[in-house]
Amino acid sequence: MSHIALNDATMHYDDQGPSDGLPVVLVHGHPFNRTLWGPVAKVLAAAGYRVIAPDLRGYGDSSVTPGKVFLSDFADDIAVLLDHLGVERAVFGGVSMGGQITMEFQRRYPQRVRALVLSDTSAPAETEEGKEFRNRLADRLLAEGMDGYAGEVIDKMLAAYNVTALPDVAAHVLGMMRATDPRGAAAALRGRAERPDYRDTLAAVETPVLIVVGVDDVYTPVSNAEDIHRLIPHATLTVIERAGHLPGVEQPEQFNAALLDFLSTQVASRA
Repeated sequence: MSHIALNDATMHYDDQGPSDGLPVVLVHGHPFNRTLWGPVAKVLAAAGYRVIAPDLRGYGDSSVTPGKVFLSDFADDIAVLLDHLGVERAVFGGVSMGGQITMEFQRRYPQRVRALVLSDTSAPAETEEGKEFRNRLADRLLAEGMDGYAGEVIDKMLAAYNVTALPDVAAHVLGMMRATDPRGAAAALRGRAERPDYRDTLAAVETPVLIVVGVDDVYTPVSNAEDIHRLIPHATLTVIERAGHLPGVEQPEQFNAALLDFLSTQVASRA
């Protein structure tokens, strides 16, 4: 693990695999950290890719920015990290909120994106109901902490049957959620509530795109992935069986097979 100083925060990150490998940036969702990508990063690095996985500000080992943190702030942080590492262009992948940060990076820095991997995410701006929900949840997390919330949502983060079928995975996901600083989680929730609509951004993407979704995702169901696919007809859509909102940890073999095939056949051969 390494870290860099941003203008007003400190970001911790992992940088694995050969330094001359094709860079792949993996962005975790809420309320997790970079270890969410452990099963994916290990396989990609072994296959010769350079895997960069940051802890977003407010999550994991990175410092907390209270108040409100926008998706654009997260995207700008990643751009600073890549400048620090001397990486001009990379494949960008994200799950859930991380997928929306990936879309925001595409919106702000399209020239730096070699390909996109969008897992279990959605493109439209937040609804008014959704804004109210996220702000109420932010208030709750600040008042009560993460433990109660983590227990309530574990069977939505993972497919309910995987909570019992995959106890080590469930323990890891619960551990990440419970370890997250409520101030960081609340700030991200408030910023995410004000996110823009990314549908026009996605419709203009010309680089390769992989869309992945767990077949039993209740937060961003298969229909959301299909909506994104309609926006990007040249994209590849892969539905992961026996998985919910986090297929990369629920079914890493399926997820990794889809990702490695995408990288080798659609990305690595392109200039």
